[in-house]
Amino acid sequence: MSLWQSYRNLQPRTRLFLGLGLISWAGAGLLITEQAEKKFDLVPTDKDREELDEAVPKIRIVDSTGR
Repeated sequence: MSLWQSYRNLQPRTRLFLGLGLISWAGAGLLITEQAEKKFDLVPTDKDREELDEAVPKIRIVDSTGR
């Protein structure tokens, strides 16, 4: 039995609680991440941001109406 079928066989109330639990877990992770970065001194500096900007590829849009 596939994972999707197992999920679908759960009672609707159980699926609701499972979904709310996953959403809560993700929300807590988003809230805690910033505090953990500060605690472990992983906050990016201006130099890090500049290096990232240089590493990101540049995209040029070419107008192709002249075909």
